[in-house]
Amino acid sequence: MKRTIIAFLSFFSLTVSAQWAFRLPAIISNHAVFQQSANVKLWGWAQSGSTVKICCSWNPSDTVKAEPGKDWTWEAAVKTPKAGGPYTITFISSTQKVVVSDILIGEVWLCSGQSNMEYAFNWAAGVLDAGDAVAKSTNNELRYFQLAHTYSNFPVENSDGEWKISSPETTPSMSVAGYFFGKTLNQRLKVPVGLIASYWGGTSVQAWTPQEVYQKDPELKKAADRLNPVNWSPVEPSVIYNSMLFPLKNYRIAGAIWYQGEANTEHPEDYGKLFEGLITGWREAFDNDFPFYYVQIAPWSGYWGISSALLREQQEKTLKLPKTGLISVADLVDDISDIHPRIKKEVGMRLINLALTEQYGVTGLQPYFPKYAGHSIKKDKVTISLKSLGRLTCKAKTPANFEISGADKKFYPAVAKIETDGSIALSSKYVKVPVAVRYCFTNDGVPDLFDTNGLPLLPFRTDDWNSVFTDKKNKDHNYK
Repeated sequence: MKRTIIAFLSFFSLTVSAQWAFRLPAIISNHAVFQQSANVKLWGWAQSGSTVKICCSWNPSDTVKAEPGKDWTWEAAVKTPKAGGPYTITFISSTQKVVVSDILIGEVWLCSGQSNMEYAFNWAAGVLDAGDAVAKSTNNELRYFQLAHTYSNFPVENSDGEWKISSPETTPSMSVAGYFFGKTLNQRLKVPVGLIASYWGGTSVQAWTPQEVYQKDPELKKAADRLNPVNWSPVEPSVIYNSMLFPLKNYRIAGAIWYQGEANTEHPEDYGKLFEGLITGWREAFDNDFPFYYVQIAPWSGYWGISSALLREQQEKTLKLPKTGLISVADLVDDISDIHPRIKKEVGMRLINLALTEQYGVTGLQPYFPKYAGHSIKKDKVTISLKSLGRLTCKAKTPANFEISGADKKFYPAVAKIETDGSIALSSKYVKVPVAVRYCFTNDGVPDLFDTNGLPLLPFRTDDWNSVFTDKKNKDHNYK
C-alpha cells in the first residue's frame, strides 16, 4: 500500500511538472494581434535551467532565447514588422514545442471603464444607432480579447480570455463603442486591429488604479478610501487593476480609450487627482507613454446636487496630462432618466476621430469640441467668447442652458443671444450685477449649441465656488 501511494505521488508530481513546465499567458495565443513596428514583449513560465527558444515566422532566421529565473518566469523581446500576417510564433523549451498560429500584426487598443464602455450589442435595451452592424461584422482583420469580471487583493500574473475574430457570432458581446472604434481604425488605416476589452459596469476609478500610485501619494490613498462599499462591484483600491490589467501590462498597445466616472460622483472633487493617478500609473506599469482618450460622462437626472457637472469639470482638467484627449457625448442622450444612453456608435466614432487625428496624423477630421475661451462683463450683461469651428448655431429657438449669478452665488436662467461675431450675450432680469456664468453645469443639461462640425459646446463655469459639495441629497443610486 505504501509503495502504491509513493508511486502515485511520484506520477502526480511528474504530471503536474509536465503541465507547468512551459506556459504562455492567455493573451499570447492563436488569433492574437500584435502591435506593428514595435519592440514587443513575449513572456511566460518554464522550468529553471531550461532555455526557451523563440522563432517568429516574420523573421525565421532569428531565434530569440530566454532563460527562466528562479521563479520560473521568462521574458523576451522581439521586433515586429509593419502590419500584415498571418504569422506564427514557435516556442521550444526542453522537450516541449508550442506554436501560436494565425497571428496578425497591426494596431492594438485597450478599451476600458464601466458600463457605458461595456455596453454591448446584445444588451436588452438595444442600441439606437448600430443598424445591421452585427450582421455585417465578419472581419478577419478585427479581433477581440475580452476579460471576465474578476478582482484580487494581489497582482495576478495571468488572465482569462481568448482572442476571437470579429463575426456575427462573436460581436454581440463586444462593446459597441469599442467595436466602431476598432472597425473604423481598420477601415481607415487598412491594417489589422486588436481590441483588448477590460471593463466592468459600476466600477470606480480607485479599483482600476495600480497600488504603486497610492504608495507614492498618501493623500491620494485617503481619497481612494473614501468610497462606501456597494453590492455590484468591489471598490477597494487596485483590486480590479490587479486582475484585469496587471496581467496585460507586458502586452504592447497603441493606446487606450476609457469611459468611466459615473461611479465616482459621490465625491466628484476627488476625481481629477484619482484619474490622473490612473493614467500615469497605467503608463508606468505598461512602460509605455501611450495616448489616452476618454469620454466625459453623459447627462443623467439621477445624480445628487450637481455632482456629475463637477466630475465632468474634473475630467476636462485632466487634459493637462500629455497625450490625453476628451470627447463629449452630452448630446447623444435619448433619455436623461437612463444612465445608459443607447446611442453608442457615435461615441466610438468621436473617439476614433480623435485618435486618427492625433495619433495617426489623418487630415480632414475635426474632432475638437467648441469650448469657453473667456468673458467680459459690462453693467448687467455678460459676453462669452468661444473657441470653436465657425459660428455656433442653436438647435432650439434660443439657447436655454446658461445661468448667471451675482455675488450672492444664486444662479438664475439667462437670456442668451448669439452675436454676429460668434460671441454670446447673456443677461437676466434677476441679476443686476453679474459675477459668474455657467453653461450646462447641471446633472442632466443637454447642450443646444453646436459648431459647424456638429459637435456640442462643452459645459463650463466661470466661478470656483465649492459650497455645492455639501449638497448630498439623492446620492444613493446604482451608478452602473
